[in-house]
Amino acid sequence: MTQKQRWKPAATVAAVIEANGRFLLVEEETADGLRLNNPAGHLDAGESPLEAVVREALEETTREFRPEAFLGVFMSRHKGETYLRMAFSGSVGEPVEGRVLDEGIVRTVWMTLEELRACPERHRTPLLMACIEAWLAGRRLPLEAVYAHESVRGQ
Repeated sequence: MTQKQRWKPAATVAAVIEANGRFLLVEEETADGLRLNNPAGHLDAGESPLEAVVREALEETTREFRPEAFLGVFMSRHKGETYLRMAFSGSVGEPVEGRVLDEGIVRTVWMTLEELRACPERHRTPLLMACIEAWLAGRRLPLEAVYAHESVRGQ
């Protein structure tokens, strides 16, 4: 008798960063060509979602991300894989001198909402706009809404 394999979505984090009416995005190489995305990536073993989003934003933008609010949990499916995204909003400083963009990231770009809405075919995932729309709607949950027990460090 075989045991049914448990479904496991990919756990990811994303940063929504807005300044002066523009959103900080990354343009990255994908199997589908160059695509736009929030600074985002996979949650690594041994880190909390907050630690992951700070790390991912730094790796993908070379800027230190300061999380200010939790936007929620978002899900999508792409090419047979389900992604569970925990999104945070916050601010960044200037690029950190000496840092380089993560492999696969071509550049960072600041875009207006109108520019983003005008190019949905360039979005890596529908979650890009879903996270921004949540931010625009005023969703701001406390960071304490995301809890990571100290045992995650033992992975």
